[in-house]
Amino acid sequence: MTLTDVARESRRSTRVCLRVVVEAHGVNEPWSCEGETCVVNLHGGLILTAVTLRVGMKISIHVLVTDKRATAEVVYVDPSQPRHCGIKPERPENIWGLSSPPDDWREG
Repeated sequence: MTLTDVARESRRSTRVCLRVVVEAHGVNEPWSCEGETCVVNLHGGLILTAVTLRVGMKISIHVLVTDKRATAEVVYVDPSQPRHCGIKPERPENIWGLSSPPDDWREG
C-alpha cells in the first residue's frame, strides 16, 4: 500500500475542485467577509477569504449559489497563504451545490 492509498483511505469523502462564492460571518465575533471555495467535500472545504481567520474560530458560511448555510470551525490556516482556510461544518452535508456529488457523499 502506498502513502497515497493510505491518505485516500483516511479521507472521509472525496475532494472536488469547485469555485463558488461564499460569505463568512463570525459566530462569536462581529465580522463578515466574502470569499470563495477552492476544494470541497462532504465534510468541509478549503476556502479563500478576504480576511485572515484563526484556527478554532466558529464561523457561519453562506453559499450564495445554493443559499445554504452552515456553522463551521476553522481547522486549518495555510501558514504561507493565511487567507486559505480549511473549514469543518458541524455536520456533513452538500451545501456546495454539486448536483452529482461523488458516491461517498451520501448524507446520513
